[in-house]
Amino acid sequence: MTQTPADPGRDAQPDLRTVPDMGDPRATSEAILFEVRRVIVGQDAMLERILVGLLSGGHILLEGVPGLAKTLTIKTLADVLGGSFKRIQFTPDLMPSDLVGTRIYRPTDGAFETELGPVFANFLLADEINRAPAKVQSALLEVMQEHQVTIGGVTHRVPEPFIVLATENPIEAEGTYPLPEAQVDRFMLKIVVGYPDASEEAQIVARSLRSGLPPREVLDADGLAALQRKVDDVYVDPRIISYAVGLVEATRRLAYWGAADLESYVAYGASPRGSINLVHGARALALLRGRRYVLPSDVAELAPDVLRHRLVLSYAALTDGITPDTVVARVLGLVPAPQLDLAAEPTA
Repeated sequence: MTQTPADPGRDAQPDLRTVPDMGDPRATSEAILFEVRRVIVGQDAMLERILVGLLSGGHILLEGVPGLAKTLTIKTLADVLGGSFKRIQFTPDLMPSDLVGTRIYRPTDGAFETELGPVFANFLLADEINRAPAKVQSALLEVMQEHQVTIGGVTHRVPEPFIVLATENPIEAEGTYPLPEAQVDRFMLKIVVGYPDASEEAQIVARSLRSGLPPREVLDADGLAALQRKVDDVYVDPRIISYAVGLVEATRRLAYWGAADLESYVAYGASPRGSINLVHGARALALLRGRRYVLPSDVAELAPDVLRHRLVLSYAALTDGITPDTVVARVLGLVPAPQLDLAAEPTA
C-alpha cells in the first residue's frame, strides 16, 4: 500500500487545564474526550470513532461482550454534550409503540391524545438491540432514516441533532433477533469493543472503590449542531473520493483486485452507503485532528468500522474463520492510496 503523508495534527496535545476555545473544533473535541475519560478508562479508539459518528450525524452500533462500559460510555457522552438522553432496554416483548409512542383515549375529555415515545431525544441508547423482534427493530430503523414518526396521521419530527447509539451482545444467540443486513447497513459505523489491557483494568477497579465527580457539560445540543456544520467546511480532494469508492468496489470485485482466494467467501460486497460514510467519516476525523482537509489515512483508518457490517459473508467464510475484518484488511493492502501534495491543500 502506498505510504500516506504524516498527519500533522495528531501528536500535539493541548493544555486541558485551561478552558478550551469552543470555536476551535480540535480543542472542543479534546475537551469532550477529557471529560469522558474522567469516567471511562482506555477505549480511546472507540471514543474517537463515536465522536466521528456524532459529528457526521451518523448512527453507531457498538458490539462487545457485557461489562465493557458500552452503556456507560454513551451515557457519559450524553452528559458531556448536553441535550436530552433516553435509554431503551430492548426485550423480546417490546412493541413498536413502546418506542415511537401511541394515541391514548382520555375518558375524562372524550378525546385521543398523542403520547410520544422515548425516541424523541437527542441521544437515544438502544441497549441490546438484537433482543427485540423484527417489527420493533424496523420501527427504530425507520425513525433513524426519516428523523420523524407518524402517529394517527400526524407527523412528529424528532429533536435535532438526533443520534442513535445501539449496543449488541455477540456471544448470546438464545432470545436474540439478529439485525438483517439491509437494516444494519443504516448504521454508519459498527465499532467492535475489546477488552482493556491489564493496566487499564487495574485503573477501572481502583476507580470503582471511590465515587468520582460527574463530568461537566462541554457542549449543548446547539453547540453540537454547530460543530457538525463545521464538518462541511473540510475539503475532500476528488482523489480521496476515488480512493473511498475503490475500497468499496474492491469488496465486490475481489478477484479483479488480486484477492481471488477471498472471492468465494464474500456473498455481497459493501453498498454505496459504504463509500458515502467513508468520505463523511473521514471529514469528521480530519476535523477532530485539527485539519481542514482529508488525508488518505483518514479513510483507511475508518474503513474497518464503516465496512465490516456491510459485507455479507458466505457459509464457507464462517467455516474457514474468515471475518469481515480479514476482507477489509486485504482490500486496504490492495487498493493504492493516492499521493497528495499537501502544499497545495487548504490549511487548517
